[in-house]
Amino acid sequence: MPAIKTHIQKQPDALQRFIGEEANKVSLQRTAISNFIEAEWLDVSLPDDNLPEDTGMLYLFPIDDGKFCLQLFYIQYVQSSAINASVFSLRFLPGFFDQYPAETLMGNRPFRFDQTTEQQFSVCHQARLLIQQLLDIESTTPLVRSLQQSEAAMRLLSRALQCITIPVAACHVPACRFLAYDSEREKIQEARLIIERNIDQPQTIRELSKKVAMNECYLKKGFKALVGKTIHEYQQELRIAKAKELLNQQGRSVTDVANILGYSSISHFSTAFKRVTGMKPCELLA
Repeated sequence: MPAIKTHIQKQPDALQRFIGEEANKVSLQRTAISNFIEAEWLDVSLPDDNLPEDTGMLYLFPIDDGKFCLQLFYIQYVQSSAINASVFSLRFLPGFFDQYPAETLMGNRPFRFDQTTEQQFSVCHQARLLIQQLLDIESTTPLVRSLQQSEAAMRLLSRALQCITIPVAACHVPACRFLAYDSEREKIQEARLIIERNIDQPQTIRELSKKVAMNECYLKKGFKALVGKTIHEYQQELRIAKAKELLNQQGRSVTDVANILGYSSISHFSTAFKRVTGMKPCELLA
């Protein structure tokens, strides 16, 4: 992200409330993503006994009748002799929300035009990836870079609003208490999406755990708790469902379907198919 590093001047009250009055602001990088979205990355030194929680904060400021500014704050702790935390901030200016009907905005928490709102939310694994993606974007033209940054910023806003709006049910599985954390449940859901998007490329537990940055044992237990099936069972179920769909298409052979879905051999495919459906794939063709 191209930006100019400057010395800190006066900061908004929202930032002071987020990091505390005792924080020593070291440097600031500011970038205008578009006319309506601004990003900031602030290096700070915080007292060890006054570290903010590792959560995000949303601030909504009424500007005028039907006009407001929204800010998101995220904190990341680092190891350095000069700083021990960095704060990433996104500011959505009033013009950004002019593209949405008032009733659309008012139908969602925490939008209130008559008062300032301060709302804490959990920072999920996906949000952290989006922040890093936004900071690392490099494109051949300023317009493409701005479009990519705007997309990442809007997805971050969407994630924050979802965390605030959608109530989270507590995990009742004693062996999976780690699922009480939003970030851990997000990793499980990310693993599920990876499986669904790669039906023809079966994922091993080790591959999935690396992709979602989660311990293999936690991933296996958490997946079974949230999805109701083991990773292998879920993967097989999706592949066989796709196989049935393909076999129903005119002109498809068992060999074609086995190859499309990445099975190592027709016999392996037939065995897996029969185990799930109770019949051989050739019987479906008949």
